[in-house]
Amino acid sequence: MPLRERTDGRSIPGLGNLRRMMPYLMPTRNEAFVLFAQEIAATPTRELADRLNQERSPDRPVTQFHMLLRGLTRVFAEFPRLNRFVVGGRHYDRDGIWIAFSAKMRLDADASVFARKMRFSPDETLLEMVDRIYEVLFDGRSGRESASDREVHAILRLPGFARRLVVRIGRRLDAAGLLPQAMIDNDPLYASAFVANLGSVGLDAAYHHLFEHGTTPIFLTMGRVHRAPYVRDDGSVASREVFAVKYTFDERTEDGFYAARGLERLKHLLEHPAEL
Repeated sequence: MPLRERTDGRSIPGLGNLRRMMPYLMPTRNEAFVLFAQEIAATPTRELADRLNQERSPDRPVTQFHMLLRGLTRVFAEFPRLNRFVVGGRHYDRDGIWIAFSAKMRLDADASVFARKMRFSPDETLLEMVDRIYEVLFDGRSGRESASDREVHAILRLPGFARRLVVRIGRRLDAAGLLPQAMIDNDPLYASAFVANLGSVGLDAAYHHLFEHGTTPIFLTMGRVHRAPYVRDDGSVASREVFAVKYTFDERTEDGFYAARGLERLKHLLEHPAEL
């Protein structure tokens, strides 16, 4: 396989000179990030979830978080340039839509957190997607280790200097496109986006850092539902239920205008969830 190709992506011909230079002007994600926030009306997704859950098992309810994941999948399909990543100074189109998310083993302050990623398809139905997510969550909460967990535990058995050496070697292999596919497939930080539902533990959305490890260029957090004032079309002020979504975006992957269009599309889908 040529060094310019990867198991998880394809190099992009015809990029403009400024876009190609960005990874060299800003070598790391955390010096190239852009922050963005949205306030999304919560009533439409809540009402749709209530209707769908009348015919579903109480163990597998549809939630607003599921609709966020569904909407994000649609956005990546409709705005494919958002599904790119930068590694080793080069840009790639990602192979497939992969979204990672975190969850707690149980709703307890001392419970550990696990992360998983899944491949999503805009062609599956919302309920098919929800059922697949629950299978992943049930597996994660069962205590069974994933391949990624086993890799981390193996590295942690090494002394500190050896851990640093392993991480350094891994980054160089990744930059050259030589990291084994099995390691990429199992790692939640090799994803189109990483999503954290802070609202599920009663927290507001927060801006999250990007990871230099992996290839994830977008981190989203979803906050708790709360009431907030808004201005009606006639100029009067009222209040409504909303939740915030906050984004951290690696601007080296695509320009901000294109990204903003994609995020406005996500807001529209969540406020008109029948389209999901």
